[in-house]
Amino acid sequence: MTSNETTSHSLDPQVTTTFTHSPATEITNHNASTSTSTSTSISTAPQVPSDLSTIKIGTRKSKLALHQTDMVLSRLKFSHPHLEYSIHSMSTIGDKDKITALHQFNAKSLWTHELEAMLLTGELDLIVHSLKDMPTQLPQGCCLGAVLGRVEKRDCFVLSKRCRESGIKDLGDLPEGSVVGTSSVRREAQIKRRWPGIRTKDVRGNVDTRLRKLDDESEGYACLILAAAALQRLELGDRISGFLSSGPERGGMLGAVGQGALGVEIREGDERVEKMVEGLREGKQWLECLAERSLLRTLEGGCSVPIGVESEWVAEEDDSTTGTKGEEKDVLVMKAIVVSVDGERAVEGTRKWKIKTAEEADECGWRMAKQLVDDGAGKILEEITLNRKVIEKQDGA
Repeated sequence: MTSNETTSHSLDPQVTTTFTHSPATEITNHNASTSTSTSTSISTAPQVPSDLSTIKIGTRKSKLALHQTDMVLSRLKFSHPHLEYSIHSMSTIGDKDKITALHQFNAKSLWTHELEAMLLTGELDLIVHSLKDMPTQLPQGCCLGAVLGRVEKRDCFVLSKRCRESGIKDLGDLPEGSVVGTSSVRREAQIKRRWPGIRTKDVRGNVDTRLRKLDDESEGYACLILAAAALQRLELGDRISGFLSSGPERGGMLGAVGQGALGVEIREGDERVEKMVEGLREGKQWLECLAERSLLRTLEGGCSVPIGVESEWVAEEDDSTTGTKGEEKDVLVMKAIVVSVDGERAVEGTRKWKIKTAEEADECGWRMAKQLVDDGAGKILEEITLNRKVIEKQDGA
C-alpha cells in the first residue's frame, strides 16, 4: 500500500465514502518528507530559536494539566539534570468557555490552538497534553514527540450520594429517566445505545467542578462519567464507583482514542528537543496510541464524532511451524466502534495486528478504519458530517 492510497467504499446507493491514507503526522519525523494532507494551519510569526539551556514547557492551567506536566517534568529532570526548565500555563478556548457544549465548537484544536501557536514561534519548546484532547491532524510544523503515562485507559462512573445510599451499584441499576453527566458525544451515544432509558446532560468544568455539581442535589445528576486516569492522578480514586470497558459486564463502552496517555508535542525538525523527548516514549504505549490516532484520523473523527476504541497487547499464539512460543506480547488487539448520535445504530470491529514499528501501527489503525467503513460506519459518519445540527440539538453531549 502506498502512502497516498485512496479507497472508495460504496456503502449504499446514496452514500459513497472516500478516504485517503497518508503517513501519520506522528511518524513524519522518521520519513523524508511531511504529508501536508494531515496538517492544519496556524498563522504565526517566523520561528524563533530557543534558549539552548532552558526548556520552556507549555500546558493548560487546570490542576490536572499542571499535575500531568509535573509528571513529564520529573522524567526530563531525571534524564537531563543539567538543563533548566520553565512551565508556561495558559487558558485555552475550551477552558475559557465552560458553558458551550464541546460538540458546538467548530475548532478541532479546542484545547491546543493557542499553545501550538507559541510552539511554532519558539516561545515554547514542547507542550504536554492529555493525548485524547490532542487533534490527530496537527498544524504544519508540529508533531507528536512522545507518549507516556498510560496506566489506566478506561472511563469510570461516579454515583451520587443519593444513588449510593439507595443501593445502586451500576449504571444498569439506575431508574429510567436518571440523569448522567458527560461532556462527550462518544459517551452519550454509547449510553443511549446501552441504556436508552437514561438521560444525559452536559457537564463542563474541571474535575473538581464536575464533582461539586454531582454532589449538589439541585443539579439533578445521578452520576458522572469521567476518565478514570484523571481522578486517579488527582488522588480522587476513592470517588470511582465502577469502571467501564468493552465487556458486557462492564457496560460495553469503549474509551476515547489515546485516553489515559500523555502526549508531548514538539516542533518538527527541532532535533535537540526531539532527541530529548524520545527518551520519554514508552514503547507499547507509543505504538498503540499511534495506531488509535491513525484510526481516528482516517475516519476524520474528533470531539463531535462518537468513535470509541480499546487496545490490548497479547502474545502471538504458539505456532509449531515457526517455533513461536507466544512469549512476547507484540500483537495489538484493537476494538473500535462508531455509533450514531442517537445511539440507534453502531458498527463495531476487532483487529489483531503484529506491531513493532510506527509504520506498522499507522497501518493497523488505517486497516481498522477501512474495516469499519466497509461494514457500514461510513454512512453514520457521512450523516454526522452532513447534518451537524443534529448533534447540536442534543441536550447532553
